[in-house]
Amino acid sequence: MRYSIRNILSTLLILLFSGQLYCQSLSDISFGTDSTFEVVTWNLEWFPKNGSVTVDSVSKIIESLDVDLIGLQEIDDTTICRQMINNLSGYELFMDDVWFGGLAYVYKTSSINIESIYKIYDTSPYWNAFPRSPLVMELTFMGEEFIVINNHFKCCGDGLIDFGDAVDEESRRYQASSLLKQYIDINFPLSRVIVIGDMNDILTDASPNNVFQTVLDDSTNYLFA
Repeated sequence: MRYSIRNILSTLLILLFSGQLYCQSLSDISFGTDSTFEVVTWNLEWFPKNGSVTVDSVSKIIESLDVDLIGLQEIDDTTICRQMINNLSGYELFMDDVWFGGLAYVYKTSSINIESIYKIYDTSPYWNAFPRSPLVMELTFMGEEFIVINNHFKCCGDGLIDFGDAVDEESRRYQASSLLKQYIDINFPLSRVIVIGDMNDILTDASPNNVFQTVLDDSTNYLFA
């Protein structure tokens, strides 16, 4: 079965780390079902920022959430991240090792079949828009095909798009958003695509300065969650 609607999903998992972890009890988390496809995006902020405390907390959270797929950003220590996932039963890790603080996927092997994983916009003409090249995963879940694209857009800025400034942060995010839409329109016109990641911006800016405007203008085919 093919679908014409493409979905942009951003499920934000916000964690506060200080001397210790403050959050709801992990024992009462209820998230999704065995028959639904659950995707989470999570910027771990230079994992493991607080050493073994971070590793222990992230491990417990992943086990408690029990989701099918997690897109990660800002992995600082790739070796420790691999060790952490290796110690979690039923999960595998795919990591982009090329870039410092790069992108990664953690996925449940019992529910997801990986068809392919690859980067896009990874050549020098696109490095300004994408300081971290988007990481695409083509997969099947319960026999259904999905495309997931993990991102980490350029941060910061003053809230105004200056198209005349090549290093303007908002302009770079606008270009990244527009290029992603272009790639999906051309390559996956009838597929179910989920775009995740740390986009470093908000949806409520007025149209002259909204970095997602080209996507917002196509509400027939795209939906923000």
